[in-house]
Amino acid sequence: MSDNILELKHITKLYPGVVALNDVSLEVRRGEVHALVGENGAGKSTLIKTCSGAITPTKGEIVINGKSFTGMTPQTSEQNGIGVIYQEFNLVGDLSVAENIFLGRAIRKGIIIDQKAMERESQKILESLNIKINPKTLVKTLSVGYQQMVEIAKAVSQNAKLLIMDEPSAPLTSAEVDAMFAIVDQLKENGVSIIYISHRLDEIFRLSDRITILRDGQYVTTLNTNETNKDELVKYMVGRQLTEVYPKRDSSCVKDEVIFEAVNVSGNGDRNISFKLHKGEVLGFGGLVGAGRTEFAELMFGMHPKTAGKFIFKGKEISPKTPKDAIELGIGLVPEDRKKEGALLGMSIRCNINMPIYHKISKAAVINEKKEEEIAQTYRKEISIKTPTLDQLVKNLSGGNQQKVILAKWLAADSDLLIFDEPTRGIDVGAKQEIYTLINHLVEQGKTVLMISSEMEELMGMSDRILILAEGNMTGELKKDEFDQEHIMQLASVEVEKWGE
Repeated sequence: MSDNILELKHITKLYPGVVALNDVSLEVRRGEVHALVGENGAGKSTLIKTCSGAITPTKGEIVINGKSFTGMTPQTSEQNGIGVIYQEFNLVGDLSVAENIFLGRAIRKGIIIDQKAMERESQKILESLNIKINPKTLVKTLSVGYQQMVEIAKAVSQNAKLLIMDEPSAPLTSAEVDAMFAIVDQLKENGVSIIYISHRLDEIFRLSDRITILRDGQYVTTLNTNETNKDELVKYMVGRQLTEVYPKRDSSCVKDEVIFEAVNVSGNGDRNISFKLHKGEVLGFGGLVGAGRTEFAELMFGMHPKTAGKFIFKGKEISPKTPKDAIELGIGLVPEDRKKEGALLGMSIRCNINMPIYHKISKAAVINEKKEEEIAQTYRKEISIKTPTLDQLVKNLSGGNQQKVILAKWLAADSDLLIFDEPTRGIDVGAKQEIYTLINHLVEQGKTVLMISSEMEELMGMSDRILILAEGNMTGELKKDEFDQEHIMQLASVEVEKWGE
């Protein structure tokens, strides 16, 4: 028997005007964790979809356990022991854990579904993975981390011998990530091979045995994890050396002028928040998941009403009741979930960029198409949106380019204050540096940025000052020379009841 559970040979996938994969070959060994890395748009998702049967390659061969296929279907993929954990879970919230694990494959006694048998089998699978969940629990009551564990258990119940995990840590808290790591270790011990896709290089080095790098739809190389390092990996991924992950910014950008002030503001779960934001400053918002950072950004952007306190923007008190009010005042929000809230994915790049200003470039409900094209082309060039045409739908862009389109929208709206909520979540290392450079460019132009980030290095690397929140309260403020990871974590973990006494 071959040492390889999966071999991809000369896989090519063509779309109109786009070569998504170009002659890619790689091998996955039995019982290994094989990481797949590359920038957004490198071809990772297309490659795993050829394995799962979601798409058929234009050319090439897929070999599973010695059997050769020119293309898979979801059924043949599952029958040959391939399971996929996508970022969007395929679970039914109103069904129990056991019912989800055996979804579409219910155990029956005659024509009647044998609920107890499914619960017994589910319990065995969960215990084999050291997952402590009651099989009778409704999935909708579980945290995201536990829902992911149910997805993994479902794949194991289907006798998956190769499990593909696509950005599995993206929606998880740090404690849930640790639990997920333990399950990956257990799966490997049980003889399951894993293809692990992540932008988080620390995870890649923690979990994987080997790493394959893709760039621009092409195979670059495969490395033994214990024989490489982050710098080498990044160089292969982006095709260049990233000398400074956090590009330097001129400290003279920060002015004495206060552009925005919150005075004892409460609402949307936050309590008594006060701070000043200076023109040209990047103010970081730190804290754990659920600390109230996004909630406060939503107050500023008019998505929820404040219940107390006041906002002062450019010297005047403001009370935005809707996002439209905030936009007209000069406030823009690049949201955490760009796919659901930041962009209209089914519309073109041109439409997305002009969306906040159509009322300005229209007369009697007729859009000035020349002006629309000029504006979109200006920002496409200014922030280097990679696309063959402005008619390209945003959903077909990489994560980094989707983020640029959202940013272009707020630049077109001439926003003075831009709120970035997790600006680089799910974005590769090369695109991250481009976003950081754009943020620096914004403040150099006199714009002001409030940046929410759960990545400690990013928070400290990009901020001029950091405010820390815990359970809806502000627990600390640090200047640049006071940044310290341990201190920030202590402030983020303060028990608010005690702190407020």
